[in-house]
Amino acid sequence: MATGTDTPVNIVVDELTDWIGRRKVDDEVTARTNTPGVATGLAVTGAGGDVLFIETTAFPTGPDSEPGLTLTGQLGEVMKESAQIALNYVRSHADELGLDPESMRQRFHVHVPAGAIPKDGPSAGITMTTALVSLLSGRAVKPTVGMTGEINLQGQVLPIGGLKQKVLAAHRLGLTEIVLPKRNEKDLDDVPDNVKADMTFHIASTYADVAAVAFEPVA
Repeated sequence: MATGTDTPVNIVVDELTDWIGRRKVDDEVTARTNTPGVATGLAVTGAGGDVLFIETTAFPTGPDSEPGLTLTGQLGEVMKESAQIALNYVRSHADELGLDPESMRQRFHVHVPAGAIPKDGPSAGITMTTALVSLLSGRAVKPTVGMTGEINLQGQVLPIGGLKQKVLAAHRLGLTEIVLPKRNEKDLDDVPDNVKADMTFHIASTYADVAAVAFEPVA
């Protein structure tokens, strides 16, 4: 029943845009993460929370490329350090991550799109790690999952700031699962109850906790 009318109003699919306007949300996460090597991270900007898609690729070394790391996307020094730590963690824990150590003898490229927007802050480590593991294992990251947390060389997940803003941004984009550091679990008290009711929160102390929930099941 349409508000303010006495009789039912029938609306067909072709008329939806006329009644409620253009579609405001696209299923961007699924489209961006259905290829191995991409993970969805959460960030805080001057305008509030935001969702970042971290993309990775790798190519063989040769005369024009040495093993190492290329970074693009207007990354600040902290995020550059996070990317290097993520790669070194993956390299040093290849066996336990189920990766071929020989696959590490490549040059890796980590890119965070929206290159005109500067990005920095210590919260992208587990997302970068997940994108690299996804690339090297051939397993896509679940499109429902966003994550935030730093990582150290031992694989411990370190706390971050701005959890409320990040969760709200994830909720707006339709994410239904969030991976966050154990030490930020208490900050969920700041998230509105109606948002928490729509989401599942995975608490991570080590990268093993992240990997356990981040990837699509093996076919």
